[in-house]
Amino acid sequence: MSHWHHGRSDWGRGRRLVFSGHSSNKRKGKNHIPERWKDYCPVGQRMPGTRFIAFKVPLRKSFEGNLAPEECFSPLDLFNKIQEQNEELGLIIDLTYTQRYYNQEDLPETIPYLKLFTVGHQVPDDDTIYKFKCAVNGFLRENADNDKLIGVHCTHGLNRTGYLICRYLIDVEGMRPDDAIELFNRCRGHCIERNNYIEDLLKGPIRKNWGSSVSRSSGFEESTHLMEPVHTTNRFVHQRPKYNLHQTQVHPAPSWHFNSHTQELQHPVR
Repeated sequence: MSHWHHGRSDWGRGRRLVFSGHSSNKRKGKNHIPERWKDYCPVGQRMPGTRFIAFKVPLRKSFEGNLAPEECFSPLDLFNKIQEQNEELGLIIDLTYTQRYYNQEDLPETIPYLKLFTVGHQVPDDDTIYKFKCAVNGFLRENADNDKLIGVHCTHGLNRTGYLICRYLIDVEGMRPDDAIELFNRCRGHCIERNNYIEDLLKGPIRKNWGSSVSRSSGFEESTHLMEPVHTTNRFVHQRPKYNLHQTQVHPAPSWHFNSHTQELQHPVR
């Protein structure tokens, strides 16, 4: 069973959305560095014509005892590296299947944060894809008057991250699959590695953009207008999102429940 949480009333004022579920119980130690995490550069480049930027998971300060100074990459380092590119983050979508790497409290209060637990090594299910699309389109519609970025990360900022960004570009923006993959690989600085992700992007079906099995009680309204492309190559269309997050400023925030197939797996990959 899972639920959404949110803090304040809109994207621009620090709304925090957390798609909470059962994270992995498989642990190698609280501050164990993720496997191969050191092999990847921390942050890619903005993907031209889009609002996307991909990066590997930042690690809270308690991990730094297991890293050389030049290997450290904390949430603060993330924002510094984004600023060095003269860019500004407007939303973070966290795809890792654990909560051990950093906490929401490690991020600036003004940055909306979405936790979307996504199991590694396997193609995300249609509901996960749909929720990702909804979050991106909602952000784009509510940030039509600025140029803030959507930062997406999994553990390495590569496979789950690359798949979902490319799936959005293919399904919603109408980009050719090979062009989407090439653009992501070039801007991330590393290539998507998992063949099942690549095969699905190149040869798999276009995922429907409405009529998902996600229930209305989860905070998403099924609407054919919800997934109309919000083109990122030109000036954004200023339009309120069609989904309903039942916005409120009452704390604690209410929750909306729905099932997620990804949480039933025996050995999820983080």
